[in-house]
Amino acid sequence: MKLRLFGSVLVLLLAAAACADPGPGAGDGGSTGDTGGTGATGGTGATHPGGADDLVLRISTEGGFVPVDVLRGQIPGFSLFGDGTVITTGAQIEIYPGPALPSLIATPVTDEGVQALIQAALDAGLGKDAQHVDLGDMAISDMPTTVFTLVVDGETHITTVYALGAVTEQPAGMSDDAWAARQALERFATQMGDLRSWLPSGSVGEDTPYAPTAMRIFVGPYVGDPQLTQTEIAWPLETDLATIGQPTELDDRCAVLEGTDLDAVLPLAGQANTLTPWTDGGERYAIGFRPLLPDESGC
Repeated sequence: MKLRLFGSVLVLLLAAAACADPGPGAGDGGSTGDTGGTGATGGTGATHPGGADDLVLRISTEGGFVPVDVLRGQIPGFSLFGDGTVITTGAQIEIYPGPALPSLIATPVTDEGVQALIQAALDAGLGKDAQHVDLGDMAISDMPTTVFTLVVDGETHITTVYALGAVTEQPAGMSDDAWAARQALERFATQMGDLRSWLPSGSVGEDTPYAPTAMRIFVGPYVGDPQLTQTEIAWPLETDLATIGQPTELDDRCAVLEGTDLDAVLPLAGQANTLTPWTDGGERYAIGFRPLLPDESGC
């Protein structure tokens, strides 16, 4: 599937076959804590975390009828951080095997733009009253769940919506209010894919490739595709791939690369694809790469 900015592909992603718990609904995460400083309140009157590592707004998909190794490599389609940086999934080329590294785009947004994003989230029904919204039941199985996270006024609000965008007509038995709430959230998610079309003029800066400061890797035995010959890449670190990190439930190993280790591996990963064999100690390994966003850490 060809992926573009999150909002433009949300419906396609949600329409893909998946295996999630069919319990739809909305909930307030209710967590509080140090917000790391606040941004401008603007017209919303809401304060938000102000640090470059502090999450303000996120839209992601979870679950679905896809392999576990695919699920753990998924990256949120839209993330806004306290310094105004927006990180989105970029375009992916339609080839097999695909690039080893996902395309991620970083875009700066001004304080005015951040306030407009927060207001749009509140207008879409996110925030402290989200837990009171009935989003109805969907008589569909194997679909993913869309998760909206909003951090304002020192509280984290999480709204989960099962099978968002999966149907274009109001299902029988779903209330008008539930259908309207779903449509509002779908429109909001679509807005996030085209910020320049509606945010204040001059509030959205230039897109640049996102450069992670940490990256999760998953290392396992190499299987590959016997029909496709792949160029090997030698593992550049002293740490052995056979013992790196910690074992996972999928019988491979997970580790996090940072600093000089990341500097050594990242350029090579940029040359690799998902079937590239990595060699170390006379053995061949498969490596999955998951760049970490500013608020993420560990395996």
